[in-house]
Amino acid sequence: MTFLRNRAGYILVFAIGFAIVAFLVGDAINVGKPFWSANQKVVGSIDGNDINIDEFGPKVDQGVNQMKQQYGGSANAQMTAMAVDQAWNAELAKVLLTKEYDRLGLTVSEDELLDLLQGQNPSPLIKQYFSNPQTGQLDRATLMNFLKSKEPQALQQSTMLQEEIKNQALQTKYSNLIRNSVYVTSLEATDEYNNRNKLANFKYVSLDYASVPDKSVKLTDADYSEYYDQNKARFNNPQETRAFEYVTFSISPNKADSLAIKTQVDKIAADFQVAKNDSLFAAINSEVKVPFTYLTKGKLDPAIDSAVFALPAGSFYGPKLTGNSYKIIKVVATRISPDSVKASHILIDPAKVGGEDRAVKLADSLKALILKGGNFAELAKNYSVDGSKDKGGELGTFARGAMVPEFENAAFDGKTGDIKVVKSQFGYHVIKIEKQIGSSKVAKLAYVEKALAASSKTQAAAYKAASSFLADVKGNDFSKFATQKGLKVGVADKVAPTQGFAAGLDNPRKLIQDAYAADKGDVLPEIYTMSNAYVVAHLTNISPKGILSLADVKKEIEPMVINAVKAKQLKEKLANAGSNLDQVAAKVARPVNPVQNVVFANPVIPGVAQENALVGSVFGSQPGKVSAPVQGERGVYVFTVDGFTNPAPIANMFKQKESMLLSLGQRSLGSAFQALQENAKIKDNRVKFY
Repeated sequence: MTFLRNRAGYILVFAIGFAIVAFLVGDAINVGKPFWSANQKVVGSIDGNDINIDEFGPKVDQGVNQMKQQYGGSANAQMTAMAVDQAWNAELAKVLLTKEYDRLGLTVSEDELLDLLQGQNPSPLIKQYFSNPQTGQLDRATLMNFLKSKEPQALQQSTMLQEEIKNQALQTKYSNLIRNSVYVTSLEATDEYNNRNKLANFKYVSLDYASVPDKSVKLTDADYSEYYDQNKARFNNPQETRAFEYVTFSISPNKADSLAIKTQVDKIAADFQVAKNDSLFAAINSEVKVPFTYLTKGKLDPAIDSAVFALPAGSFYGPKLTGNSYKIIKVVATRISPDSVKASHILIDPAKVGGEDRAVKLADSLKALILKGGNFAELAKNYSVDGSKDKGGELGTFARGAMVPEFENAAFDGKTGDIKVVKSQFGYHVIKIEKQIGSSKVAKLAYVEKALAASSKTQAAAYKAASSFLADVKGNDFSKFATQKGLKVGVADKVAPTQGFAAGLDNPRKLIQDAYAADKGDVLPEIYTMSNAYVVAHLTNISPKGILSLADVKKEIEPMVINAVKAKQLKEKLANAGSNLDQVAAKVARPVNPVQNVVFANPVIPGVAQENALVGSVFGSQPGKVSAPVQGERGVYVFTVDGFTNPAPIANMFKQKESMLLSLGQRSLGSAFQALQENAKIKDNRVKFY
């Protein structure tokens, strides 16, 4: 208390001062820009436009879901990384191209938009969404019903569609503007034509770099500097990358684990053989859920698929170890079934018609009307709550696995012309089987799968070893310490902040995030869990965006520097070997190699490699003269040109220019967008979120 009384004045002044600073800083934060750290919700900024995670995240989720539908399976690190990149590139395009549109005065008028929506030349998006799948023709009635709808969901979808059509139209205008800004002169067209059609015949003598042992080459700092200075453009790093080394502690099952699982699987198999309810037993005991419905051949693990589908009903298969799991299968039933079905339906939602009883009565009444000749399409438009009602309930043609089990069973088990009523999770369906296509064997399987995994004891031992290493390696040379412990050191180089993979690691995102929050030389703070190992890592290098320094690339360029030093020795040897090619060949004990009909645009020496410098020198030389030594990719060459065969004059200069313009135009838009990015102020914080 005495201390506080004696210093109360100082404390009060400090408290008031801090309150004033906090007030001012709070104002600064509320304006929208953090004072001492990046906004915790900002994924990045593009020319001052902040991208918020609340808006960016759903776009990433949408991208992941689309990939899951396209590729199948569950989401993984690679899918997420691709979706993040797609969403980010879309934001870049939105901001940067919108600024360009405004700068150039590009707009889409109301009349243009109306024409793109319902005119004689509709937008590709309109054709995509509103064309009849059978005829390929635009269904204008469905389109107009959609555009005129006053339902909130339809209005929202219409607004989004019109916005996307406007964006697509603006992109087309901008693309055309860029393409029309490039041109090809007659001189350029002639040069390109000659490069692809003028033929060169020559002979060469070469000395390969491999003829000089690497250990005989002593590199100096000057050698590195000379190569670096001559090739500096190669070392432009388009974005910051990082490198780390790591060690793994396996959590794969050991012999004891494998034996214990095999014993467990054998017990499951014995119980499965006498189980009274096959589907229930499989649902309880299988780690992978396979629907208890008819499946077509090709749906199972390829290692067992053919064997299982060759079995008759009532057969028992397994336990069979394939991949990393045991499979046990009962073939409950088999039959010959259509490969695909074309069907229509009317979907009735019990909640909208007053309950289950009324839904059943309505479905039965509709079935009776249809069987008496009622118009299915009209009834679908009037009673169905499904989006297919505008197409008369048509669902098109689908294979097994496309519909919910109840619907699928009705469609595939019936016959063409049947009208069926079934209940699913969506409501009651009145189904009309329009057509059944093909036939093949299908099987109803009770399926049990048990993974061969490490026991908790094995995992605990691996984690303990990883924890001990993480604690002991700090302050030591990571690689040297790991080697002393008998551990293999893995290396992941040039790792970008958002990539979903790293050499030797199957789930590296958290590790990469921490690598980008660390300083060079840091041991990363966690033990990272992969599918079959625990990982401890150490950040070895940070390569900044831009031209990398010699120190950053010194190790990487060492093989090339060795070849450059060898080239000096080999050039000197060839230069002093004689005045004609035969003398040179005799002096260096190498053959004279003839080459026929090489073109400048394809500088490949048959049986050797692509040698740009050599072929370029050939086309710049006079016939009959021995060249100076030329440093190539595989070695050093001297050559003599036998002659050139000039092509016939260009028959159609316009067509030649048109072909080149097409290629230039395709590249020009990408080049323009790249230039916009390079001149924009972009801050990318994605690594903090994904």
